[in-house]
Amino acid sequence: MERGSNRLNVHRDDEMKHELQGLLRSGHPTRAEEWHDPEPGADDDPEITVGPVPQRAEAAEAEALRFELARHLARTPFPAKRRELVRTLEERHAPDRLIDIVGELPPEDTYANVQEMVTALGRSTRA
Repeated sequence: MERGSNRLNVHRDDEMKHELQGLLRSGHPTRAEEWHDPEPGADDDPEITVGPVPQRAEAAEAEALRFELARHLARTPFPAKRRELVRTLEERHAPDRLIDIVGELPPEDTYANVQEMVTALGRSTRA
């Protein structure tokens, strides 16, 4: 029996888990009423609303690549080799540019995460 300082009772906790289940499984809002969802960034908003903004140009390019790869790959395919990563990107309808970049990876290496992929491509995200 748990006797913590939980503000919510067991029933409300279960209700909240049920409400979040669709969001956690799909990775995007699943509500029918759009007014519940957070508003996306506007077209004229600065780059910071879309992703990280590093200081140097090379680091900015590498960070943008890492951000895009992470957005399309998520956590599901890791650890993986080049073939599985390319297949996952194609299944998730990633831009051809990303698929071509991942196709440059050595075929025999296994990657545990997106950062290892970016490093293997010879791009550095360190400023």
